[in-house]
Amino acid sequence: MTRAVHEERLMTIILGPHISEKSTAVADEKHQVVFKVRRDATKREIRKAVELLFEVEVGNVTVVNVSGKVKQRGSNRSRKSDWKKAYVKLAPGHDIDFMGVE
Repeated sequence: MTRAVHEERLMTIILGPHISEKSTAVADEKHQVVFKVRRDATKREIRKAVELLFEVEVGNVTVVNVSGKVKQRGSNRSRKSDWKKAYVKLAPGHDIDFMGVE
């Protein structure tokens, strides 16, 4: 895999930040950021993608596979897609600011 192709894959690993009450609490208490990532992403790829995109140093990455919920409306049943989220612990002195407010 060439360097350009590898960097292109890294740019597609992170789908976006996952913002919830739990992720906000984790960010405040443990200095972690939560991302929604591709299902085939590895911890190493997630680490490199965060370091490339946000220019920060990553301390630790924890990955969780989330099962999609079953929804029912009348007699119709459907299932949401499974997805993966990553808890990224940043090195001391590094921070990611999604709001652009300092």
